[in-house]
Amino acid sequence: MPGADKSFEQIKKGQMGRESELLSQLLSKSEFGDLETFEAGSAIRRNELLFKIQNDMEDTKNALKQAEQLTDRLRRRLSELEGMYRILTKK
Repeated sequence: MPGADKSFEQIKKGQMGRESELLSQLLSKSEFGDLETFEAGSAIRRNELLFKIQNDMEDTKNALKQAEQLTDRLRRRLSELEGMYRILTKK
């Protein structure tokens, strides 16, 4: 029965082809899943980094404002001291 062997080989090749195609599809979906996971992870890390940067910016602005206020107070105090010095050193 050479015809039966040939039919079996054709069926076997067809089945292997379908299995190979299915495996290929599964792998590509898996890769897309990995890409989606990577993308989601990247978005989360990006948002965390943006949040940290924003907090650091606010902290820096507050520290700068405090430094400016201290500078103003020191200038006023220096001006007061210079005024007192001038009054006391007048003859």
